[in-house]
Amino acid sequence: MGTAFTTLRVMFYLLLPSETYFERLEDVPDYVVQATRLFLVLQVLEFAIAWYRGKIKPRFNDTFSSMTAGIVSRIPRLFMKSLELTSYIWVYENFHICSRLPWNSPITYWVTFIGVDLGYYWFHRMAHEVNLFWASHQTHHSAENYNLSTALRQGALQTFCSWIFYLPLALFVPPPIFLIHTQMNLLYQFWIHTEIISNLGPFEYFLNTPSHHRVHHGRNPYCIDKNYAGVFIIWDRLFGTFAAERKDEPVAYGLIHSINTFDPLETQFCHLKYMFEQFFKIEGWQNKLAIIWKGPGWEPGLPRLGSDEYPEISYPVQVYHPNVSTELSFYTFLHFIYAVIQFSAVLKDSRNYSVLSLLLYSIILLFTLTTFGAIFDQKKYALNLERIRLISMLILPQFTIMKSLFLFQSHSIIQIFIIFSFLATFFITPIAPLEKDISIKNK
Repeated sequence: MGTAFTTLRVMFYLLLPSETYFERLEDVPDYVVQATRLFLVLQVLEFAIAWYRGKIKPRFNDTFSSMTAGIVSRIPRLFMKSLELTSYIWVYENFHICSRLPWNSPITYWVTFIGVDLGYYWFHRMAHEVNLFWASHQTHHSAENYNLSTALRQGALQTFCSWIFYLPLALFVPPPIFLIHTQMNLLYQFWIHTEIISNLGPFEYFLNTPSHHRVHHGRNPYCIDKNYAGVFIIWDRLFGTFAAERKDEPVAYGLIHSINTFDPLETQFCHLKYMFEQFFKIEGWQNKLAIIWKGPGWEPGLPRLGSDEYPEISYPVQVYHPNVSTELSFYTFLHFIYAVIQFSAVLKDSRNYSVLSLLLYSIILLFTLTTFGAIFDQKKYALNLERIRLISMLILPQFTIMKSLFLFQSHSIIQIFIIFSFLATFFITPIAPLEKDISIKNK
């Protein structure tokens, strides 16, 4: 209970300075992993409140896509340390321009608090203004619903871009203090991804809030490239990128051009694919290289950030929602939650597995998530993939190299559940009646 309460306070950046004093990196708690259960609990609570208010209908597919992106973004952590932290440690150990700050000082706490948040602002802004960085960040903006699960929709490539913006702190801030503040900065941004909190009064002037962040996720013309803040909205007010939420214009969420898929790999890498296509399509080496560092909407003849003319939003807002039956959606989401629980166990004990075991597990996990995405995309071959997946779930735990990664599946109850699931795929109605289609979001 005490650990859960501490993690909850971390999510609101409410740890006392004395609670963040860690001299060694190995002593810093992994609050992100500890928060996994809280993520699920708070999502259920949010759903219950929204349901009670009559504001939403369930969309398993969008929630699945968000949570899947979070899983895929964590897969590299099975094999390597964070590039963000590794590069930071290298700079800290090899360079310094002034006396390093002590690890147990309130001054270090506040300098790191402000420095990490400012570094995040500039990374986040460049992730919208530089095409290569946008390729790592667009995954987060592809959700067409806005709820706590959207916070989990992270890009697998993002950590390979963000590390640059924190290096100035490495000249004087100890790595353990940097690590705990990056965790608090990240976890703070979880709870602001919600529609059930409208306005926080005077806090709106200096903190990033759900209202401010809804604007950031909007594709309304007034929302584009606004409110990059992590914790303090003052950066946006200071650097001219602030926009307040408008009561007379509901926010439409998602990308300007929807990707129209729940496939986890397409969700992660579609813009990188688009950049490669444009690279070979556009003539002239100067223009080809400009695709990398200019804005996502740039084309030859346009300003660096591209055109500032965006399509107007028409209401009711159309969202991508293939007509999958409620039974099949519930079946898929239930199996997905099982996969999440299994992945959490593997992530927690990843140091105990060989690289080969983790590699095989990652391939199986990606196949699993791709299968679920195909079901939600209503692909014709989706249920055949699902049957192959279920058969493999019975076979894989028999191999010594995989047995420890699939502990749950060795239980007879789970095996019976898998067999019944296999049989159920032949009887579940895949398509919902047209009157149950919720592809339109009411104003």
